[in-house]
Amino acid sequence: IHIYLCCFSYYRNDGMPVYFLTGTDEHGQKVQQSAINANKSPIEFADDVSNKFRDLISALNCTNNDFIRTTETRHKDAV
Repeated sequence: IHIYLCCFSYYRNDGMPVYFLTGTDEHGQKVQQSAINANKSPIEFADDVSNKFRDLISALNCTNNDFIRTTETRHKDAV
C-alpha cells in the first residue's frame, strides 16, 4: 500500500488530478484457507479483512475516491 500512497500523495499534492481507487481481492485459495483457519466462512473472513483495511486507510488519513471489493456485484459485472 505504501508505494501507491506515496505516488498518489505526490501527484495530488502537486495539483494533478488523481483518482485513487483501492480495495480488497477476496478470491482464491489463500482466502479460503485463511477462512478455514479462522473458523469462518470465506465471506465472513473477507468482511473482517475488508473492514480492517478500511480502518487502516482511515488511520493513514488517505483520501481515496473509491473502495471496491472483488466480491461486490459492480466488480463482478465489470470483469
